[in-house]
Formats: sequence, structure tokens, C-alpha cells
Amino acid sequence: MYENSSARPGLLLATVAVVQFMVSLDLSVVNVGLPQMAAGLGFSALGVTWVIHAYALTFGGLLLLGGKAADRYGRRRVLLLGLALFGVASLLGGFAQEPGQLVAARAAQGVGAAALAPAALALLTSAFPSGKARIRAFGVWSAMNAAGGALGVLAGGLLTEYASWRWVMFVNVPMAAIALAMAWRGVAATSPGVRTGRPDVLGAVLATAGMVALVFGIVRTDRHPWTSATTLATLAAALLLLAVFVLVERRTTREPLLRLGLLANRSVAGANAYNLLVGAAMASAFYFASLYLQRVLGTGPALTGLQFLPFALGVVVGAVLAIRLGYRFPARTLLIAGGLLTAAGFAWFGLISADGTFLADILGPSIVTSIGFGMCLGPVVSVATIGVAPSETGTASGLLNSSRQIGASLGLAALGTAAHDRTDSSVAPAALNDGYALGLTLGAGLLFAAVVIAAVVLRRTELPAPAPSPANEPAPSSVP
Repeated sequence: MYENSSARPGLLLATVAVVQFMVSLDLSVVNVGLPQMAAGLGFSALGVTWVIHAYALTFGGLLLLGGKAADRYGRRRVLLLGLALFGVASLLGGFAQEPGQLVAARAAQGVGAAALAPAALALLTSAFPSGKARIRAFGVWSAMNAAGGALGVLAGGLLTEYASWRWVMFVNVPMAAIALAMAWRGVAATSPGVRTGRPDVLGAVLATAGMVALVFGIVRTDRHPWTSATTLATLAAALLLLAVFVLVERRTTREPLLRLGLLANRSVAGANAYNLLVGAAMASAFYFASLYLQRVLGTGPALTGLQFLPFALGVVVGAVLAIRLGYRFPARTLLIAGGLLTAAGFAWFGLISADGTFLADILGPSIVTSIGFGMCLGPVVSVATIGVAPSETGTASGLLNSSRQIGASLGLAALGTAAHDRTDSSVAPAALNDGYALGLTLGAGLLFAAVVIAAVVLRRTELPAPAPSPANEPAPSSVP
């Protein structure tokens, strides 16, 4: 039997919200503190980037395996183990005395996140299967998801400037402990799902190795250009491993890691393609906007973090709009509208100038972009799990998280390379501005492509079904 925590839906939703906030925060909280980490532990200029890459590699590479483990061994169990590992790794990272120790701790954080993120999302999907409660639940989840990323920049700047870069790691420990206690009480301790056969170990190894190789090849484009032999060989190896994985999944007599029929579901395929492109654009937005504020406008790390606060608030506004509009319009319509609004914000971002100001060049597009982004997050998760069997919601959740993570790595590498080529290695503010503006404009193009996918691939669905009777679904008041 799969976990069904409908008896305490409010506490489960709060637990999942804290978990997602923590995971999203950890994707961005270290960015502002990288220079201080490099100075404190003796990283080289390129070596310090592995503080980010180590997390991205293990998180993105193990998400499919984490989702399958949640389905097979129980979502509550996998969630608790992931939270414990994440908290311990954060604590050890804060006490790191040399570069290798911090990188290893970040890698361990990624392993924990790859376990807990799909388990938490699968729990949410199962607890709120339909109706208005589902719309509200995913609205709360989406707000916490994006707010964590935006507030991570703020927290990273404040902690780095007024405490120490070590607190960038320590800040996760109390959040993990709180989430662990909430999950212990808020998620029903039921038995795992029925196991239909032996686990597909070969498929798990191939998928994990292929995903790790793909992320590894992407994130190293800062050292090895896209056309270099090293990058081409790494990406070719990744594609070969993933191709063999597909063949194994088609022929295996064991329980597959990813049932390929899941990808035949238009909602699943379309939502993941949309999510990949949105993830690619948004990761680049945080990166370019942060660099523009610090390297072009000369803003300090703490103030840079503070200036991302309007973005976080805008995401919350967008999530609330998605909840209210979700009662009247299908998710496909919200994905199209939200994508167009976000693309408009990126196009506005592309007009930044070397002699600009925060009020003139950052605040306006931040508000437009964040509201559009907030409108997209809940609906894309809801669409990605439509028609998915309860026994596969963990796998579908892992796939969605994986598409976002791969998109973030791919987008940041691709748009970062384009921006670097435009600057021609110059450190002059005007040249840097031109590069960042190009990257942000290309992000608008990615978002427009996401809108096309939503319009063409996703089905025209009816309005959300009314909530079932109170006997079958918790009352609306039980959802925070």
C-alpha cells in the first residue's frame, strides 16, 4: 500500500513546502558566497565552481533513481533518509577545512536531495489527487519552490557578509531538522508499494551514469568549450549510456527504473519538455542578474541578495494567481499565459545598460518575470502527474525534478557561453553588460519555445473537476 496521508493533509503540505523550500534554497544560497569560500579554503578560480557542480551532478544524476526508490521502498522512508543525509552533509560542509571536504559535502547534499525531492512531490500528488484542494496545494508548493531559490540569494549574501560563508551550509541544518520532525508526524507510516519483481539494477546504473555524464559534460563547458573533444566525448558517452538504458528498459524482465510507456503520456512528455526550458531560463536569470548587480553596478553581496526580494515576493503573487485562476482555466492555459509573461520579463531584462540602476533595469523586469514564473510552477507539476498510476508518481516526480535540474545546467552552460563569447573575455562593465543582456534575451527565446510546446503538445483539458465529497477528500479548510 502506498502512503496516503489524507488524514493530515495540512501537516503533510506544510512538510512538503519546507522540504521544497530547503532544496530550492540550496541551489542558489552558495552563489554569492563563492569568492569567500575560495579565499577561506584555498580553492582555485575554477576549482571553486565545483561547490556548485558537485551538488548539480549528484542531484540531477540520481533523481530518477530517487523517484524509483520512493515508489519501491516507501515514500516516507525515503523522505526521512534523504532529510537525515541532507542535514548531516550540511553540517559537515560547514565545518570543512579544505576544498575536497566541502565538495564532498555538497555531493552528499545532492544525494540527499535526489532522494527527498521526488518522494515529497509524490506524497503531495497522492494526498491531493484532484479538485480545488489540489490546485491550492500545488500553489503553495510552487510558491515555496521558487521563493527558496530567490531567497537563497538573499540569505547567501547576508550570511556571507555579516556572519561567515560557513553559515551558508549551517543554515540548512535547522530546516532539515524541522522538516524531519514534521515528516515523522505528518506522513503516515504505511507499507511500501507492491513489488512486482526484482529491481532493474543494470537500468539504474545506466540511467544514473548517463545522467551524471550529461550533467558533467554540461557543467564543465566553463573550462572545455562545447566544440572541444573533451565535451563532445563526454556528451557522446552520456547519450550512449542513455540509449543503452532505453534498450535495457524495453527488454528487461525485471521491474524497470522508468517504464517507457510513461513518456507516451502527452501530459508527462509535454510538461517535462516545458519544465526543462523554463529551468534553463530561470537558472540563467539568477546568474546574470546577480553578476550584473555586482560586476556592472558595483553592488555588495548583502545588498545584491536584498534586491532579489521583490522577485521572491512576485513569485508568491504569481502562485496565488495560479490558484485563483486554476478554478476557472485549465492548467495548459496558465502555462501559456505564465510563459508569455515570463518571456516578456526576460525581454525587458535584455535592455539592461552599463550605466543603469536597480530601479530602472532590475526591479520592473523582476516583478514581471517572477509573477509569470509563479504562475507556471504549480500547473506544470500538476500536468506532469495527470494520468500517472499511483505506483509511478514517485518516478514521474523524479523525472520532473530531473528535467528541471538538467535544464538548469544546460541553460546556464549554454547561455553563459554565449554571454562570455559576447564579452570577448573583457572585464569592462560595458562589455560585461552586453554579454549579460544577450544571455537574458536568449532566455526569452527559451521561454517562448516552452509556450509553443504547451500550446502544441499538451491537450486542451476541461476545467478542473469539482472537489470530491468530504468523505473522499479533506475539506478545503484543511489545506493551509
